[in-house]
Amino acid sequence: MSHTASEDLKQWVANVARLALPERIHWCDGSEEEYNALVSQMLASGQLHELNQEQFPRCYLHRSDPSDVARTEHLTFVCTKSKDEAGPNNNWKEPAEAHAEADRLFAGVMKGRTMYVVPYCMGPLDSPHSRCGVEITDSAYVAASMKIMTRMGKKALLRLGNDKTFVKGLHSIGDLKVEHRRIFHFPEEKMIKSIGSGYGGNALLGKKCHALRIASYQARQEAWLAEHMLIAGIENPQGEIFYIAAAFPSACGKTNLAMLIPPEQYKGWKVWTVGDDIAWMHLGEDGYLYAMNPEAGFFGVAPGTSSKTNANAVAMLNHDTIFTNVGVTADNTPWWEGLDEGQPVVDWKGDPFDGTTPAAHPNSRFTVSSRQCPSYTKAAEDPRGVRISAIIFGGRRPSLIPLVYEAKNWAHGVLVGASMASQTTAAATGVVGIVRRDPMAMKPFCGYNFGDYWDHWLSFAKKSDKLPKVFHVNWFRRDEKGNFMWPGYGDNIRVLRWILDRANRRCDAVETPLGFIPRPGSIDTTGLNIAEKAMHDLCDITPSGWKEEWDEIGKFLNSFGTHLPAQLKAQYDSILKQINR
Repeated sequence: MSHTASEDLKQWVANVARLALPERIHWCDGSEEEYNALVSQMLASGQLHELNQEQFPRCYLHRSDPSDVARTEHLTFVCTKSKDEAGPNNNWKEPAEAHAEADRLFAGVMKGRTMYVVPYCMGPLDSPHSRCGVEITDSAYVAASMKIMTRMGKKALLRLGNDKTFVKGLHSIGDLKVEHRRIFHFPEEKMIKSIGSGYGGNALLGKKCHALRIASYQARQEAWLAEHMLIAGIENPQGEIFYIAAAFPSACGKTNLAMLIPPEQYKGWKVWTVGDDIAWMHLGEDGYLYAMNPEAGFFGVAPGTSSKTNANAVAMLNHDTIFTNVGVTADNTPWWEGLDEGQPVVDWKGDPFDGTTPAAHPNSRFTVSSRQCPSYTKAAEDPRGVRISAIIFGGRRPSLIPLVYEAKNWAHGVLVGASMASQTTAAATGVVGIVRRDPMAMKPFCGYNFGDYWDHWLSFAKKSDKLPKVFHVNWFRRDEKGNFMWPGYGDNIRVLRWILDRANRRCDAVETPLGFIPRPGSIDTTGLNIAEKAMHDLCDITPSGWKEEWDEIGKFLNSFGTHLPAQLKAQYDSILKQINR
């Protein structure tokens, strides 16, 4: 296929080959025949394990090295000319130093291996808002996964054409030693170099590396937004469809919300899935904000996914899926904690399951095409994207943060997103269960200084007066006994209904210093066993209780020094005065 590639791409591939010394080079065409060949090759080598083909046709299990099961944020770097440009939210390394270190690590690393050249397109092939990239990798698992996760192969190469602005991603699994693991991002060069990991977020370079870290930097230059957000359409019984974009840290219910199935009391309501993880948003000529999912597949967290929490996800996983680090039952079917039935006999490491540790790794995953989701919508292929009526931020907080509240204006909404926090999860290495600030759920993914990022968000109010309303939700409030106060899952449609009513000016709300909250009775609780007082407590914002939280938010914002936008500081100070009254 190389004869159809641009000279710039050919030269880069040749340079990498001279450095990494692969045994052979394969240009991926994205065909089914190629995918099947990759699978057969990995089955023969033991990289994949065939699951029960009667119950799970064309489904396979991949096991990571036990040291390679999540993003390694402390080994992930943003390499800009200025450390100030990267900001305190990123690990920084000087570009020349990072390139030199990468060259040392990549020298001869592909000896005896195949080097795959993987051209891909993030977003519909015919959309002017899509962007192309090429990943060079020595992992067949990555090549096969990129076939599922992106528009990969010959068509992407044709779309790329002679464009020299495509994102260059170089990846090798290396020797999987943590001390040799590095994930370098060069936003100013639109380049990524990742070595020493085969885990999705570190190795599928079209995903977090390109679609968020590089794209967020690119979006600032080109006046759009690259965000860690789901996109979903909410259809009411009248047939109206309104689209939302929502940001949650990993394992906080993002995929569940994107594929939500309304409860029985909500007959006539439907949720349509555009995407569960990443949104690229731009202003249309009409002044409204439109969002596009740049991905073509899901890389979802398996544990906790069940017919109760996400029946649509379970329904799409029974064919043509790659599972990573899940357990296996006696009849060779995939299993993870939270499934309704089955018993594991082998754990995620391939050892006999003894019940003392989880059968599936807490960050075990499934990789599957978006089109297999029962709630998938063809709107995901709309080259314009879908028009966003509401932007929702949220996190996992056991106390203080109410079920839902609305920002007073766009600038306040940016502050709501900038100040959000959540308990950490298993999606990233480190301590689980501590509360950390995670602005817009972008802490691990923003490719430049957060202060400048917030300023970019704020700039949209100067360009349009038709921006979406901004909200914050928290499904995870607990009572004094430690029980969840809100049922969550499908019943979250009740909160989304209120959000859309507010976005369309169909209901009133109560103004508080921190935002608008629902009036008593305005969130439908029909069929729920939830007391009126419990709903009051769930939605209440008591300013006095926020003093400590606001102090912590202030310390966080001030850590960005002169990069903190004055408009954001003014929003913060205004609310601080009201809290301290």
